Amino acid sequence: MTQPGSPAALRRTLGVGDAVVIGLGSMIGAGVFAALAPAAHAAGSGLLLGLALAALVAYCNAMSSARLAALYPASGGTYVYGRERLGEFWGYLAGWSFVVGKTASCAAMALTVGAYVWPGQAHAVAVAAVVALTAVNYGGIQKSAWLTRAIVSVVLAVLASVVVVCLGSGASDAGRLDVGASGGPGGVLQAAGLLFFAFAGYARIATLGEEVRDPARTIPRAIPLALGVTLVVYACVAIAVLSVLGTGELGQAQAPLADAVRAAGAPGMVPVVRVGAAVAALGSLLALILGVSRTTLAMARDRHLPGALAAVHPRFQVPHRAELAVGAVVAVLAATVDVRGAIGFSSFGVLAYYAVANASAWTLDGSPTARALPALGLLGCVTLAFALPVTSVATGAAVLAAGVLAYGARGRLGAR
Repeated sequence: MTQPGSPAALRRTLGVGDAVVIGLGSMIGAGVFAALAPAAHAAGSGLLLGLALAALVAYCNAMSSARLAALYPASGGTYVYGRERLGEFWGYLAGWSFVVGKTASCAAMALTVGAYVWPGQAHAVAVAAVVALTAVNYGGIQKSAWLTRAIVSVVLAVLASVVVVCLGSGASDAGRLDVGASGGPGGVLQAAGLLFFAFAGYARIATLGEEVRDPARTIPRAIPLALGVTLVVYACVAIAVLSVLGTGELGQAQAPLADAVRAAGAPGMVPVVRVGAAVAALGSLLALILGVSRTTLAMARDRHLPGALAAVHPRFQVPHRAELAVGAVVAVLAATVDVRGAIGFSSFGVLAYYAVANASAWTLDGSPTARALPALGLLGCVTLAFALPVTSVATGAAVLAAGVLAYGARGRLGAR
């Protein structure tokens, strides 16, 4: 029972299956429809190496997040872990990185919906999607889990169709699956950074720690399960598309999966792929708004953000003010920003967030082997962050610096 004066608690309704579905809804989203092309452009024949590297860093991060989430099953994810293990500043930095990075990612996903549904009115459709999904989240976490399950089912069916059509066509050639690195080591690293953007959704499971049943058991099981399924799906799709298009044509593709099924001799599949991409982006957007609002709630509880955002709705038991605030900011961004810039900036912020998660996990008691994964994850996050395009690194570093200055100003004002 909540004590008088303590923050209102969220309702624990999610089991392992629900948590895995929410993680899949975050990862198997618009990224798989869009990220392969710029990654292939960067890495050339090293695309599959970039995918493997992104998966390795994601695995390290997932294991760190799972261990920490079992110990600290509260809303906020790495914001809470950094605060508890490294100190208030590092928790704040993680929370700031997550909120600003994922808010940009929300805008990118909304714009992807608009681009596939109605290209001529992409911004208007994006804003409408944000408003609609914010309303769904406002109605309760279980409603969000049900909708995410339906979205994941549709997207997996579309991706399975793409794989079957491509690999079963006469246009498929295993010789195109060159695992060299014509883009050089720098290209492979940049591709891994771009592909990591599509893997990062497992954090959504950790940020929902306060709404998961038996979190010490559920979260460590759900995170690696969701990541494993996603890796298998991404690898199958990448191999299928590469076998038809090759790295050169894939790197120039505007809609790589649609181009692949067309080249495989199945133009009738193109509208299906377009619908799948739009539905996938909706799934990612739903889960992103969910996760950002929970981290906003945790930061508001600690007064790093306005305290009014810490309110929990008495009926729906969701952080309704945080959800409305996040939805409003994302709607403004969706009406004004460019999708490519949003993705690059988001990648930098997310990698900074996971760097703090790995540093936090490294402080846990354990054998040298147990510490090796967070150390590798930390190194991987820093390396991939600075391998991103220069504009993404510069913008991301500037926004993180702004957050640090705001933290320092708050400290000085509090000391007066």
